[in-house]
Amino acid sequence: VQLQASGGGLVQAGGSLRLSCAASGRTFSSYGMGWFRQAPGKERDFVAAISWNGRSTYYADSVKGRFTISRDNAKNLVYLQMNSLKPEDTAVYYCAADPTFTMATMRRQSEYDYWGQGTQVTVSS
Repeated sequence: VQLQASGGGLVQAGGSLRLSCAASGRTFSSYGMGWFRQAPGKERDFVAAISWNGRSTYYADSVKGRFTISRDNAKNLVYLQMNSLKPEDTAVYYCAADPTFTMATMRRQSEYDYWGQGTQVTVSS
């Protein structure tokens, strides 16, 4: 599976962005998908995840209620809708695919076998 993240940019605090992650490969629809982010000088952190069929979603507490993860398996796409953005959301955002997705492990970066190249999100105050 190859992943390509896009949709990042510069936005004012309170604004919105939608990130997309395009996947290649026939097995995409069987993978759990996640979004992670890395702020300057910090470690990469979990943001959100979605099960293979889209029925289950999970969020970091810091984005719960503001971000929404979704997927379109027919188009091999995963989205991250980000609303009410804050300066602390500034980071490089990565999408990732996990063939063995479980609720117990989906927050762990080590569980994800495939990663996109990242897209920069900058939120100005």
